[in-house]
Amino acid sequence: MQNNEIGILAQKLFQQERKLSLRWLVAVSSLPLFGIVAAFGIAPETQTRQIPVHTVIENLQLPSAATPSSIVGNFWHEERIQRGDTISALLDRLNVNDEDITGFLQSAKDSKSLRLLIPGRIVRAQTDSEGNLLALQYISSSESMLKVEKQAGGFKAIDDAVPLEARLMMKSAEIKSSLFGATDAANIPDNIATQIADIFSSDIDFHSDLQKGDKVTVVYESFYNKGELIKTGRVLAAEFINSGKSYRAVYFQDREGRGGYYTPEGKNLRKAFLRSPLEFSRVTSGFTTARFHPVLKEWRAHKGVDYGAPTGTRVKAVADGTVAFVGKQGGYGNLLILQHQGQYSTAYGHLSAFAKGLHKGSKVNQGDIVGQVGMTGLATGPHLHYEFRVAGVQRNPLSIPMPTAFPIATQYKADFNRMAENLAMRLNLLKNTNLASLD
Repeated sequence: MQNNEIGILAQKLFQQERKLSLRWLVAVSSLPLFGIVAAFGIAPETQTRQIPVHTVIENLQLPSAATPSSIVGNFWHEERIQRGDTISALLDRLNVNDEDITGFLQSAKDSKSLRLLIPGRIVRAQTDSEGNLLALQYISSSESMLKVEKQAGGFKAIDDAVPLEARLMMKSAEIKSSLFGATDAANIPDNIATQIADIFSSDIDFHSDLQKGDKVTVVYESFYNKGELIKTGRVLAAEFINSGKSYRAVYFQDREGRGGYYTPEGKNLRKAFLRSPLEFSRVTSGFTTARFHPVLKEWRAHKGVDYGAPTGTRVKAVADGTVAFVGKQGGYGNLLILQHQGQYSTAYGHLSAFAKGLHKGSKVNQGDIVGQVGMTGLATGPHLHYEFRVAGVQRNPLSIPMPTAFPIATQYKADFNRMAENLAMRLNLLKNTNLASLD
């Protein structure tokens, strides 16, 4: 080989050696960038390209996994009732074996609770590892829980009280079209919306006073069982902002068991008379001295207020009173007249039905259901004709000032102030916020 070729070959070997050294240097220096810190000690003249590599293969013994058939014990399962469900389908989804499903259905065939499966409610069942049914629980109402237990002769069913956990709920809503539309959007139960309307019914006419942008904030009771909502309770505090004006109410029960709604200052919100005998409806004909009668086809005075509502809508007594008349009377059709304290009386006409047990002399309380809307007598459609009378003379119930009830008694004022302050703080928590709910 010539000297030239030897020189070129030596130069190539030197360049390859240099490239390999640079690659090792880059690799080592990049390790800290990946979060790894290590120290390498390389002795001088160490041959890094001839590191021996050995492959080691060993057989390792793994522990045996438990099979499902070896698992023993009892288990609770739960299923939510779906529309159209049967108890047989529920038991099948709860992993109950076919034999026990048949036996359970035979023993529970007379159970009213199991014939009334409420969509959304939960059924819980306890089974063993083989699917044998040991127990079943179903809350069939807000007060009663059906308990079924397996015994030697079959299954035994008993009704028991529902253990409930009370929680305070705080929610707010904004009126866009109606009270129920707003409360539905905020997931406030209808029962609570109805209470709100009743609480403020003496100050706000929910048929005509609501404005877009009005706001409602409410604190109310909810009762749960194992995380499932069973029922809602009483409104404890509420604020309604109508046309920019704030109305507040808190519930207070004194030591003698008398309860009611008051302003935070202790003024009783319960008027002697409610503004309207219906929870929700519309005024179809107001109080006037001249109205063209749709049946008689003539102009005459209309000395009452007509509320349009579907037949069967509940009619409430606007105040405590005594039944002065119940029966048919001319163009009124089915008519109820209540005599109240002093010179006041109210009349309810065109009813389709009266409340059971009403007769002359019966006592009624404010808010009691006394009848149902109808179209008896001179009526072209279902509605309630309502009259408010003073000394036998009809007055406009939408404009006449209503007397108020008594305020908080002096001996209970301190108790009330403590309770009202706490509830007012809860209302303030949601005021001027966009929160929908807190619990």
